[in-house]
Amino acid sequence: MPNYIPSKSDSPSAPDAHAGYGRFLLMVAGLGGLLYGVDVGIIGGALPYLEATSGLNAGQLSIIVAAVLLGSVFSTLFAGILADWMGRRPLMILSGIAFVLSIPIIALSHGYGPLFFGRLLQGISGGLIGIVVPLYLAECLSASNRGKGTGVFQWLLTLGIVAAALIGIYYSYRVEAVARASSAAALFAFKDQAWRRIFWLSLPPGVLFVLGSIFVSESPRWLFRQGKYEAAKAALLRSRSEEQANIEMEEMRAIAAPDTQSVGGRKAAGSLLQRRYVVPFLLACVILFCNTATGVNSIIGYNTGILLQSGLSDLSAHWGYVIFTIVNFIMTMIGMSLVDKVGRKILFIIGTAGIIFSLTSVGLLFLRSEKVSVDRSSAVQAMIQPDQTLSLKFTPDVAQQLLSVGAQPNRALDSHRVSLVVVYSCGDFTAATNFVRSDDETAPLTVSRGDCLPLNKFDAFLKNPFADLDTARSAPLKIDHALISDVPQKQHGWLVALGLYLFMGFYAVGPGVCVWLALTELMPTRIRSNGMSIALVINQLVSTILAGIFLPFVSKYGYSTMFFVFAGFTIIYILTVAIFLPETKGKTLEEIEGYFEAKGKQGKPLPSA
Repeated sequence: MPNYIPSKSDSPSAPDAHAGYGRFLLMVAGLGGLLYGVDVGIIGGALPYLEATSGLNAGQLSIIVAAVLLGSVFSTLFAGILADWMGRRPLMILSGIAFVLSIPIIALSHGYGPLFFGRLLQGISGGLIGIVVPLYLAECLSASNRGKGTGVFQWLLTLGIVAAALIGIYYSYRVEAVARASSAAALFAFKDQAWRRIFWLSLPPGVLFVLGSIFVSESPRWLFRQGKYEAAKAALLRSRSEEQANIEMEEMRAIAAPDTQSVGGRKAAGSLLQRRYVVPFLLACVILFCNTATGVNSIIGYNTGILLQSGLSDLSAHWGYVIFTIVNFIMTMIGMSLVDKVGRKILFIIGTAGIIFSLTSVGLLFLRSEKVSVDRSSAVQAMIQPDQTLSLKFTPDVAQQLLSVGAQPNRALDSHRVSLVVVYSCGDFTAATNFVRSDDETAPLTVSRGDCLPLNKFDAFLKNPFADLDTARSAPLKIDHALISDVPQKQHGWLVALGLYLFMGFYAVGPGVCVWLALTELMPTRIRSNGMSIALVINQLVSTILAGIFLPFVSKYGYSTMFFVFAGFTIIYILTVAIFLPETKGKTLEEIEGYFEAKGKQGKPLPSA
């Protein structure tokens, strides 16, 4: 970095240089978001072909899918410490390299071990990116552009999910064409290459992110906290005028002063129990908790299954999911354009209000169709083979056979248009099948002890920390529920799809864009990196719990109850935002921190922009 940085008055082209560097920062941030989205969505398209060719059992496949989440939770715990120790920019480079390395490990793997390690590394990368990129943007961008910058991260994240869905659709058509024209051996070979190619396609964005991270400056606020004041100002001057840089440097000094008061000639750090630390930290944690409790990750992950159960055909449900991801992408772009104009708080309120309406509407639609269902657990239990397995092709004849056993439902169900879901257990460990429909030519519904029992004690702890694994291994396989329900007509399915599109649109334009801003803007500089890590771990734990209980809960209580529960958490969300969240549009991070330092329950308003 040169010692002399020309001021705005020295160089007429300085504003252009500032704008150019700002666009470069947004591009790098966007690539980070794209990688995060690919982490989330890439397995969806690859999983069917991986399942068909890898030889892995259902338990191993579940671990492969969950390895990304496990790696992400682990790295998120330490991301804040690493970001403070080595700096934001080096951690961005490291996270990008981890992602790049994970791709060949996965795509060239043969067997469970390399696949697990590659997916774990991919998750570690995602966890680091999810912390360090929003953190870096918040500390580097000016107050007028901070919302746009974080919005770009979320926008490209949604693009990664859209791209993953489109790649999955593309290969599903390719596989169908090969199946019609080639032998079984050729189809197997093509499927084996398909999932590998899907992962290879995600490599270029990772390489570009690493290269981009090399050429950006370190965070000025991290440099300031390290005592590198000249370097901090030089970093600010890459995207601001000298006048604005001087103002922000003075604000950083004013905020840092109370934390470095001299005591006996030594510097003493201020207490972390001060209002300006505790209140914004707790507020960010509640917002991150409620954000996931809206059910967004479960609705994304189980979207196709939800649409199938709502009445759509298999192909329509898959296309419905593609439309769902496109709505997410478009509405995120709209939210990104509004967040620095309208403000964070109003978008939060509009978004959460719309989420409550859409979730309640979808719940009411499912409630109408779920009123008629029967439980045939005893009949299915009698079908379990001596080796404690069940493979059942759910045809109309089988449906009629099950419906004719025991008490009759309130009204006759049409055996040609019903669904079946089975919840089963071994000891204290529970598993559930996907919904299968009698009018679909699907693979058999399968039940086995291997799908229910954990692979080891660590896996057992993740599934149920209070269960006894040794007892479960000797317990018989028990069918807890075998629910046969009416499958609504196609029109009902598209009404549910419309409700989900409304949900995704309101989420994307409000919480989807603003939650990353809340996470980075609310946290004071001294605790920002570690505070973000703790809040995001809470977010991911809630997501993990919801994903784990979703199918068993839906199987027992129905989709309607699940959507009503999500709506209930969103009511808590909107109240929290409306009552406690200050508007932070156009405010520097130091102004926001000063607001929470104010005494009194009501505090004081942030200074006008």
